[in-house]
Amino acid sequence: MARTIGIGRQDFEKIRAKNNFYIDKTHFMKEWWEADDDVTLIVRPRRFGKTLNMSMLEKFFSVEYEGRRELFEGLAIWEEKPYRDLQGTYPVIFLSFANIKEQNFETAHNKICQLLSDLYSKNTFLLKTGLLDQKERKFFEDVSKEMDDVTATLAIHQLSSYLERYYKKKVIILLDEYDAPIQEAYVNGYWDKMAGFIRSLFHSTFKTNTFLERAIMTGITRVSKESIFSDLNNLEVITTTSDKYADAFGFTEEEVFAALDEFGLSDRKQEVKRWYDGFTFGKRTEIYNPWSVINYLDKGEEGLYWANTSSNSLVGELLRESNPEIKQKFENLLDGEALTAEVDEQIIYDQLDQNEEAIWALLLASGYLKVDRYEIITDAYGGWRKEYTFELTNFEVKIMFRNMIRQWFGSVKSEYNAFIKALLENDVNAMNAYMNKVAMSTFSYFDTGKRPSGSEPERFYHGFVLGLIVELADRYVVTSNRESGFGRYDVMLEPRTQEDDGIILEFKVQDTDNGEKNLSDTVESALRQIRDKNYEAVLEAKGIAKERIRKYGFAFRGKNVLIG
Repeated sequence: MARTIGIGRQDFEKIRAKNNFYIDKTHFMKEWWEADDDVTLIVRPRRFGKTLNMSMLEKFFSVEYEGRRELFEGLAIWEEKPYRDLQGTYPVIFLSFANIKEQNFETAHNKICQLLSDLYSKNTFLLKTGLLDQKERKFFEDVSKEMDDVTATLAIHQLSSYLERYYKKKVIILLDEYDAPIQEAYVNGYWDKMAGFIRSLFHSTFKTNTFLERAIMTGITRVSKESIFSDLNNLEVITTTSDKYADAFGFTEEEVFAALDEFGLSDRKQEVKRWYDGFTFGKRTEIYNPWSVINYLDKGEEGLYWANTSSNSLVGELLRESNPEIKQKFENLLDGEALTAEVDEQIIYDQLDQNEEAIWALLLASGYLKVDRYEIITDAYGGWRKEYTFELTNFEVKIMFRNMIRQWFGSVKSEYNAFIKALLENDVNAMNAYMNKVAMSTFSYFDTGKRPSGSEPERFYHGFVLGLIVELADRYVVTSNRESGFGRYDVMLEPRTQEDDGIILEFKVQDTDNGEKNLSDTVESALRQIRDKNYEAVLEAKGIAKERIRKYGFAFRGKNVLIG
C-alpha cells in the first residue's frame, strides 16, 4: 500500500512519525559531515527540499533529539554505527529567513530581530544555570524585537558562546533561506540597508565565531561575495554547477520511477519525465522537481505545481524590462533553441537591471534554465573562462513563461486577441485600430522607466513578439531578427500548414531627418526594406509561394502606430 503524501510538510519529525511518503536523503548528512567544511552555502531552486533537509539535520544532530532513534531507523544513515553514536550530541541553532518578505527595511529588520529574540526565549534555561555573568545576563535580556543593531548582529555569536559553555561542545548553526530578505530588499528598494545589516550579522555569526563547530546556509541564489560575504573566506559554496551534494536536493530518475511504481502510476513515467525532469546539478543529470512530483503522485495528473507555488515577479520584471537583445535570446529559448553565454553564478543584485550575465545567472539559480554543457575558453595570455550552453529546464517551465507573457498583455487582452484575429484575416483597418489600443495601453509597461516612453520602442516590439510566439505557436513558427535574403527581418511567421499564409512584419520608428514627414512615409520605408532586402527568401526556400507571403510595415511615433 502506498504511503500517504503530506503536501507542504517540511518537518522531518512529523513526516517520519506519520510514515508519510519520504525519499531517503540521509546520505547527505554523512557527505556533509565528512567534507569537514566550516561554513557551507548550498544554492538550490525553491521547493527542492532545502527546508526538509535542514529539519533533518536539526533532528539528527541536536541534543534536544537525543535518543530519537525511531526517526532514523530504516534510513541509510542508521546503518553506520559511527553516525548512530553521533545522533543527538550537538547544540544546534536553527532559524529560517523564509518569511522575511517585507516591503520596507524597518519591518524586515524587526522580523529578523523577532526571530533572534525567539531563539533566546527558547534557551531561557541558560539564565538559571549560573554560567552567565552580570554583563552576559544583561545582554541576554536586551535581545528583543526592539534591540539595536549592535545587539542584533552579535546575538547568534553570543548565544553560541553560552551554549558551548553549557554543553561543552561547539554549536552547529543552520540558516535556511538566507537570501529571502536580500531578494525582497532588491525588489522593494532598500538593498543597501539590508545588505549592510546582513553583512554585519554574518560576520559575527560565521566569521569571528570561535564557538562554531560548522554551519550550513541554504538559499536560492548565491549573493555576490562583495555584497554580504566580503570577508567570509571560510565559505564553501555549492551552486547548481557544483558536483558536491548533487543528488541530495531534488529526486533522481530512479527515485521518481520507484515512487510511480509504488503509487500504481508505472505507465506515466514518460509523461512525468517530460514535465518535471531536466534539472542538472554538477554532472548529475535527470534530476526531477520534487514539489511537482509529489503533487503528481497525490493528484495523478500533470499540472503547473512548482511554477505556481511562488511569485515570479522579479524574473518577470527583469525579462519584461530587459533590452531587445535579451528578449531576442529569450524568444529563442521559448522556441526550443539553446543559449550560449558566460555566467558568473554570484548574483550582483544591484546590477540585475543592467547586467545580462546577472539575469541568466538568476534564471539558472532559480531553476528556469539548465546547463546542457560548458566549455573552457582560453585566451592568448593564459587566462580562461567558462562558456555555458543553457536551455529551458522542462515543459512545466516553458508553460510557466508562456503564461507570464500572456499576463503582460492582460490589461488589453481583448484588444490584443482582436489584433491577432485581424492579422490572420488580413484586415489592415482592424489591425490599425486594435494595434493603437494595444500600444497606448502597454507601451509604457515595457519601458524601464529610465527614459520617457517611446524613446526605446524596441522593448515594446520585442515584448509584442514574445506575445505572438505564445498566441500563435500552434499555427506558426514565429521568429525575429533572423537573417534572410540580404538582411535581418524584424518578425517572420512561418505557417505550419498549407492553409495559412506566411507573414513578415517590419517595425520602424519615424525618422524625420530622412524625409519621413508622415507615418505613411515610414510605412513605405519599412515595406521597401522588406522588398529590397528580399526577406521573403527564407519562406520561399521552404516552399511557400510568393503570392502567399504577406508583408506589413509598422510605423511608430511614440505611442501612435500606422500599419500598411
